[in-house]
Amino acid sequence: MVALLILVFIGFAAVAIDIGHLLLVRNELQNAADAGCLAGGRFLYSDDGMAVNENSNQIAYQAAIANKSDKAPVDVHWTAGNMGDVERGHWSFAARAFTPTELTQPVNLWDVAPEELDANPDFINALRVKTRREDTPSASFFARIFGYENFSLSKEAIAYIGFAGTLSPGEADQPIAICRESLLTNGQYACSTGRMITNHELVTGLESGGWTDFNQDNPCLTGTNAETVRSLICNAGNPDSIILGQPIAIHGGYIQNAHGMLRQCWQNLTGETQLWTLTLPVIECPGNNVDSCATMVGAVTVNIVWITPWEDDPSYSWAPWQMENPRTGTTWFSNNPDGQVRWNSFVQNFNLQNVDGSPVPYQRRGVYFLPDCNTHQPKGRTGGENFGIMAKIPVLAK
Repeated sequence: MVALLILVFIGFAAVAIDIGHLLLVRNELQNAADAGCLAGGRFLYSDDGMAVNENSNQIAYQAAIANKSDKAPVDVHWTAGNMGDVERGHWSFAARAFTPTELTQPVNLWDVAPEELDANPDFINALRVKTRREDTPSASFFARIFGYENFSLSKEAIAYIGFAGTLSPGEADQPIAICRESLLTNGQYACSTGRMITNHELVTGLESGGWTDFNQDNPCLTGTNAETVRSLICNAGNPDSIILGQPIAIHGGYIQNAHGMLRQCWQNLTGETQLWTLTLPVIECPGNNVDSCATMVGAVTVNIVWITPWEDDPSYSWAPWQMENPRTGTTWFSNNPDGQVRWNSFVQNFNLQNVDGSPVPYQRRGVYFLPDCNTHQPKGRTGGENFGIMAKIPVLAK
């Protein structure tokens, strides 16, 4: 019986040993593909975000072949360009498909629905790497008795670059958070309308942001520390990572001296005639109401165009005289001695509106901003909503 069943025993051994070995080799190939596309994905865009980095393929290739499978270097069939086993392109979550492309220019991220971006093959957001054991197939053990000398294997991975989510230390410039709802028009991110943050009182249904000390350690219980907020103004930004999807402490009203410090910083840096460009976290504010804590959903770059003083100014004496307009590429200017006339002209020129569509008022402790329509430096980890900033760190899509 043993003699009759010896081939069956050998077959079981082949299945147990060779298939287990093949699974190990496949896992090692997958790890190499993952490492390659994640390494290349971090450099998919140039440092300023203005162009797709054609050298990302080379970075991905070098990272992949630095790995071994079955104690031998993995095979990656790529020499140059965007062909072969290392490709840049577009990943669609809806279609679960990758489309390679050699385009190097970013697409417009403003006034476009998420579904449109997902379906647009010109939107470069992914890098694919395939690793193989074909030039040097993986040798078999017992299976060679049945004529299987070796096995050719391959695996692939796709790294996806989305929008800025979790922010690393220093990537948020000032202790301010912007309401998601104030940045959306018909459910999608738009940069055509400016907003105002009030730093002296809460206005139900009209809030567009508030102070934050970046506290995510039980923020709904411990709240925002005023002293910490003041220490972060005109400093090095968030000291710790801001975690996407987690609550963050928010203060929508007055913090003593904080507004004056912010305004002084703005004056020193811009002379009140230039834009102050900041990258800030974006939070959920249902109904445009700022609560004591809110969920962090992404990041946005804004241009501060004016900050009013802390005291009441019924004569409009602090109304602006001139300011750069990033949308027109010109400088708005008014020499009208009537401050109210200047303010009305300023509001119209920069399209500054409350969330209900009415023109923003001139009032004390106001911070007036425009969402920035330019291409931005990639920041943070993939996962946030689209507010115009591509992420720096990719995630695996496949």
